[in-house]
Amino acid sequence: MDSVLQTFFDVHLMASVFPDLIRIGLVNTLTLAGGATAIGLVVGMALALAALSRRVWLRWPARVYVDIFRGLPIILTIFLLGQGLPLAGVHPFGTNSYPYGIVALGLVTGSYISEIFRSGIQAVAPGQLEAARALGMPYLTAMRLVVVPQGVRNVLPALTNQFIGTIKDSSLVYLLGFAEGQRELYRIGQDVAQRTGNMSSLVAAGLMYLVITVPLTHLVNLLDRRLKNGRPKTAAPQAGDGPGPDARPTPMEVTSA
Repeated sequence: MDSVLQTFFDVHLMASVFPDLIRIGLVNTLTLAGGATAIGLVVGMALALAALSRRVWLRWPARVYVDIFRGLPIILTIFLLGQGLPLAGVHPFGTNSYPYGIVALGLVTGSYISEIFRSGIQAVAPGQLEAARALGMPYLTAMRLVVVPQGVRNVLPALTNQFIGTIKDSSLVYLLGFAEGQRELYRIGQDVAQRTGNMSSLVAAGLMYLVITVPLTHLVNLLDRRLKNGRPKTAAPQAGDGPGPDARPTPMEVTSA
């Protein structure tokens, strides 16, 4: 039992690695996840609208993209894009692997977000689009101002849940070989574990992931409840209650006064 505690819960080793986890790992993990989610939102919305288009030449490429990026393992996609593009002579970011990791993770995230957006838009009542069109709005304007905002509101919990998944998936970009100052939580914990032969640093990294994901999970549940139940209704005034302090007099009251 003592050996298990020493291997996984060495307090002194965990305390020594926490500063790097917070100062370097946490910042890079949130940067990777935030950048990938931003790319995923743009790509996902474009794919969702293309998948819902009446034009076949828009629907099919969107469907193929989603099927490929959702069907491949994320670690394979990250490696193919992050290592394959430089090997093929494509260097949009030079020799820095960091942006390659963000883009690769963002393209994968976009394939999942597109399905989230598509389901949210399809959940909007068809009458909303028909009413907007009846008022003279062009199709794209009606989608942008009427349908899409309602669809996004429907899927806010799912989008937050996807962001949680992207945070955890960011641990896979260590394959691209980041510089020391670019390491995320998992990589920092793994480096210390390999150097010391002790797993406590990885447990510390896991605790940092929990610090991020657990509050976000509760936020998802809160958003879900608010969207299902709406805002709590204020109590209706009872008979015999006088006007509130902010009540304005009616015209009859002003005249009689």
